[in-house]
Amino acid sequence: MTAARPASPRFDLDFLPAHGEAVPVAAGVQRVTVNNPGPFTFHGTNSYIVGDRSVAVIDPGPQDEAHFAALMAALAGREVTHIAVSHTHRDHSPLARRLKAATGALIVAEGPHRAARPLHAGEINPFAESSDTDFVPDIALADGERVEGDGWSLTALLTPGHTANHAAFALGGPTADTGIVFSADHVMAWATTIVAPPDGAMADYMASLDRLLSRDDRLYLPGHGGPVREPAAFVRALRAHRRMRERAVLQRIRKGDRRIVDMVQVIYRDTDPRLHGAAALSVLAHLEDLVGRGAVVTEGPPSLAGLYAPPPGG
Repeated sequence: MTAARPASPRFDLDFLPAHGEAVPVAAGVQRVTVNNPGPFTFHGTNSYIVGDRSVAVIDPGPQDEAHFAALMAALAGREVTHIAVSHTHRDHSPLARRLKAATGALIVAEGPHRAARPLHAGEINPFAESSDTDFVPDIALADGERVEGDGWSLTALLTPGHTANHAAFALGGPTADTGIVFSADHVMAWATTIVAPPDGAMADYMASLDRLLSRDDRLYLPGHGGPVREPAAFVRALRAHRRMRERAVLQRIRKGDRRIVDMVQVIYRDTDPRLHGAAALSVLAHLEDLVGRGAVVTEGPPSLAGLYAPPPGG
């Protein structure tokens, strides 16, 4: 969730968004990036076009007139059969409905937006306005379910964590450049993923990292920023980073911190203060996971206002 970038040649750190242009990124794959840069979107949301004459669009993006025009220009003369949506945040899914109306394509996704858990008494979902609650796919995909087009296929890899309905898509087919996964917001090279309860859950996120590590892919094309070229090494580093954050949370509790805001001031002292609100939600996600595993105790469910302590002997 921070903009800190790994200093490694295997990560594309010189990402050029080329807003409004269809940029080839692999055989049979083009990227069109929305001009919606920000602290949570980097240079903008990536939409992908898969195929040649008959194509799928992955994550058409927000309701943005210029981006819709850019997509339609890139799709001119081609049949769009499927619109695949990774998850229902408003920078990824809303344009699917307009693109369907223009092309007749089927919208496919894991399902409508939902939270990872119910709201607690008095709790407010901080990302409620960022959620596309009107989204309903034509086809709800189960894990491993596949949609096919002319020479390509997309297999749903359910990867909850960032949102409960997050899915990545693995590219396959006789004419496709295989070994590619469209990782959306689950794995990105430019920043770590926001896991913010109640929309997201850290236990789900960590399990989804393991889900991807069970595969042998060679390239991830994410929802923001450039490609991840050595995905197994990168995902292992992400997992280690999350475990490091978990240890930092436990350390702050053992040192006497009892509020998330106090933990954030120390753990994220080198992070842009504008991102401290999102950092607090990440700490909350870690705490929910730790409480669920019995590593931390609290009175009532974990919350931003809660008080935390290690268990006896912890």
